[in-house]
Amino acid sequence: MKWLSLGVLCVCLSLSGYPQRTLIHCGKLIDGKNRSAQNQMTLVIEGKMIVSVEKGYTIANTGDELIDLSGKTVLPGLIDLHVHLEGETNKDQALQRFTLNDADVALRSALFARKTLMAGFTTVRDLGGSGVNVALRNAINQGVTEGPRIFTAGKSIATTGGHADPTNGYRRDLMGDPGPREGVINSPEEAREAVRQRYKDGADLIKITATGGVLSIARDGSGPQFTDEELKAIISTAKDYGMHVAAHAHGAEGMKRAVLAGVTTIEHGTKMTEEVMDLMTTGYVLRPHDHCGQICSRTSKGP
Repeated sequence: MKWLSLGVLCVCLSLSGYPQRTLIHCGKLIDGKNRSAQNQMTLVIEGKMIVSVEKGYTIANTGDELIDLSGKTVLPGLIDLHVHLEGETNKDQALQRFTLNDADVALRSALFARKTLMAGFTTVRDLGGSGVNVALRNAINQGVTEGPRIFTAGKSIATTGGHADPTNGYRRDLMGDPGPREGVINSPEEAREAVRQRYKDGADLIKITATGGVLSIARDGSGPQFTDEELKAIISTAKDYGMHVAAHAHGAEGMKRAVLAGVTTIEHGTKMTEEVMDLMTTGYVLRPHDHCGQICSRTSKGP
């Protein structure tokens, strides 16, 4: 990775004040448009915008800032559509649910965000946390801390005991009865309320846990955890508020229900079937003919 210069634009542009122009001399440039890397290129930046990409090494004028990466390979910032910037996997993860305050989570998330940016990821989609991720997004946008551009779901929406029920694994007298405000629903009406609460909290999109999870304390990781009516209520309400829905799903039935209801993305898709894939790509289920096994007809199943 030493030959890559990732995230260099964000680092430069996060500094207070801007020169007249910033020129970046790139030994090799991967621009995402050409099939091969281009040699000896210059990125011309004004303010926060790349205004041109020029062949050769453009000469800097008085007042320009020149960043010499002529011995490096430069590429656009990477995008990660599934992160959780409020934490990272560690041996004390379960215990930290009881020992960390929101302020602790916020300070740690700022560090994780900066690490993510320095690894070359300039845009991420944060798919669930305590809600501190909304404040983190705002702080980055305001220049209070450094990090990638964040689109956040705030707190994920689950059903009671589902993958994103925040009280899973608690002692019984501590479990309580979390509801839509905490992201736990058990009816279409509560589903709509939970989406509206995420909107009120400042989320950019909605994340649901359509099945159990691999790393959660919930009992099962594959079974569906929302009814069709709950899914439709979530997705239609999110659409009304201009938000798309991402669905965590490992089992096929949970994925199928989510796709038929109209989710935008399936996260993980561990046990995805051909039927689910066909629904995702065409909105139809392909039906093999009984007598020959060939696909002779298709049945509409799309939302």
